[in-house]
Amino acid sequence: MSSSERGADGAAAIRRILIAVDASPESARAADYVCHMTLPGALIRIVSVAENPRVLLPLGSMTDAELQLARTELARDAEQAVARAKKMFADAGIEVESGVIEIARQGGYTANALIDAAAQWGADLLVLGARQHHGMMRWVEGTVSEFVTTRALCSILIVPAGYEADIGPSPQRILFALDGSVASLDALHAGCRLARPDSRLRAIYVVDRAVRLTDFVPIHVLEEAFIEEGEAAMARARSVFETLGNTAETALVKTEPVSDDVSHAIVRDAERWHADLLVVGTHGRRGVARWLLGSVAARTARLARTPVLLARPRSDA
Repeated sequence: MSSSERGADGAAAIRRILIAVDASPESARAADYVCHMTLPGALIRIVSVAENPRVLLPLGSMTDAELQLARTELARDAEQAVARAKKMFADAGIEVESGVIEIARQGGYTANALIDAAAQWGADLLVLGARQHHGMMRWVEGTVSEFVTTRALCSILIVPAGYEADIGPSPQRILFALDGSVASLDALHAGCRLARPDSRLRAIYVVDRAVRLTDFVPIHVLEEAFIEEGEAAMARARSVFETLGNTAETALVKTEPVSDDVSHAIVRDAERWHADLLVVGTHGRRGVARWLLGSVAARTARLARTPVLLARPRSDA
């Protein structure tokens, strides 16, 4: 991405949005959420993946004729999903591009196909409903999250199945979860680009007080270090917010001493504050715990009932 496509803060501008849809209600909610966002000049492309019936059904269980019929039906379902989403945007007076990805012709799997489609089109943002394609939340869990965060060149917006709030002009209440890293500061700048003039902004840093067997440093020493880092992170957030005209606040949030973690604390705060967008960076610095518990961003996305922006700078930043 050229420097002209980046702000003075270094955050990538959201110029090209790729929305992945299917027949699920979650998919429609994700498209509706984007339809209500204010993104002047952004190009939007809607795609759906027509699955390969050979992957969905046991090998050898279908005749060639049945296989061809299944391919036709899956392609038709994908085309109908795209058509429904296109109508939603057309009714709002928004022009979009569209396409269907037929895995039976191209080969591969859904996750790979969407990653490749986003890269080939130069997407800045990939939008997903949480339960698309037989549990698309696998995209942000376990080993698959490692694959996606290392392969995807763009940020990912996930609208979870549990998000039941009425969708209006959005986002109105943006919560930023910062950890003091450069990645989280990049996420702050990226999320601010989505703010409307009347959006309320809140940045938090989670002080992790939960004791784990892997902690080799006394918990009170860690807590003091986290508080110091958190105060510095909040100071940086306030300096960014001061450049905007939005109502904004910052806070240090603490986990419970036992049976708790950073991701759960973030999700609780998002629900208590009634956030309609939660922004996290995809590469933070929580140390050894990441290897045992999975990345904070991935766990947060899996737990959240609020739309989550997994913000990541372009690879050529």
